[in-house]
Amino acid sequence: MSEETGTSKAGFVALIGAPNAGKSTLLNQLIGQKLAIVTHKAQTTRTRIRGITMEGKSQIVFVDTPGIFTPKRRLDKAMVAAAWGGADDADVTALIVDAKRTRPDHEGFIAILDSLAGAKHPCLLILNKVDEAPRERLMELAAVANEKATFADTFMISALNGSGVADLRARLGAMMPEGPYLYPEDQVADLSQRVLASEITREKLFLRMHDELPYATTVETEGWTVKKDGSIKIDQVVYVERPGQKGIVLGKGGAAIKEIGKQARQDIEEALDIKAHLFLFVKVREKWGDDPERYRMMGLDFPGK
Repeated sequence: MSEETGTSKAGFVALIGAPNAGKSTLLNQLIGQKLAIVTHKAQTTRTRIRGITMEGKSQIVFVDTPGIFTPKRRLDKAMVAAAWGGADDADVTALIVDAKRTRPDHEGFIAILDSLAGAKHPCLLILNKVDEAPRERLMELAAVANEKATFADTFMISALNGSGVADLRARLGAMMPEGPYLYPEDQVADLSQRVLASEITREKLFLRMHDELPYATTVETEGWTVKKDGSIKIDQVVYVERPGQKGIVLGKGGAAIKEIGKQARQDIEEALDIKAHLFLFVKVREKWGDDPERYRMMGLDFPGK
């Protein structure tokens, strides 16, 4: 309940921005634990991941959306649609900008600002990586953004080290509308354990494979068995589109997939507070990117051509 009225507050905050702006890193910082996939590769967040935190008596539900970019493939279109859908449904939209790499006249930056110009709910401008950006760049980005769209506030933060994040979280808590809590107070995500486990393994794939692995790769948790000792046996399948990609994922003598599985299991155990036995399989599923069922499992709408 809020201090002013004695009533509870709860609402949704959409984190939007260009790929690699730091949305997932910021979400993990706001929640206080690892929830979203974070890699050096752009466009790794495919679904709208909800993270939940309490700020005083306000419950904030964060929606980490896929990066907004010019879509070329069907999967790209679905990801961008999910990003704007998350923004449309939120009580507050937070635009995260990579202040280190974004120029004030960057075409993608301007396009996002133009789209936000007619927003019907409050928006915040969040300049990220400010510890790596010159002050002049920060001032120019803030000036251009506030000229083209209406922002209730501008924050300058570092999502990586947490600088400025506490003030941002406090401001968001104050902006939440009055209403009952949407989730139990101790819940930090509305992802199922299966989906979160799949996301963790997909992160390890991207980190291990670097540029060898195409974006047309997905991980599905197909088995989840509770053993007598309380531990969980998890069977996951890594789907690739071509036979040649299978060998890349497996590695020489299976070394790559073994190391990926080891790292993923450790993170799954920490994130879910369970003892896990993870078994990974690699299969070829040609043109899975054109299969509506795969989109449904990722929480995305299947777009037309």
